[in-house]
Amino acid sequence: MEIRSLTRAEAEIMRILWQLEKAFIKDILIRMSEPKPAYTTVSTFIRILEKKEIVAHNTYGNTHEYYPLISEEEYRRHEVQQLMENYFDNSVGNLVSFFVKDNYLKDKDLDELMAFITTNKGK
Repeated sequence: MEIRSLTRAEAEIMRILWQLEKAFIKDILIRMSEPKPAYTTVSTFIRILEKKEIVAHNTYGNTHEYYPLISEEEYRRHEVQQLMENYFDNSVGNLVSFFVKDNYLKDKDLDELMAFITTNKGK
């Protein structure tokens, strides 16, 4: 299955669904940040997520309970892969170099990164 990137609103809904594992629209709406969108707006975004095959639902009478078809980890992996392909020529070195050159990584961050690499090298 090809994973498609999410808009900001879709991502907010998915973060809620990943936390709850399954939810009705009213459950999602309660957890959304202010200003909260209209119920129908959330419903529209959910239908878009279903078309993207990221969300599915169970039907109970006239209502639907929605659940994610992919995990948050799968989506993160997809987004990092897209970032690497589209902006860094699939090079981790280019990615890290970008962060270092633009001072996004402070000494503490670099120390943590080096410790992580040392601990996980060869795994």
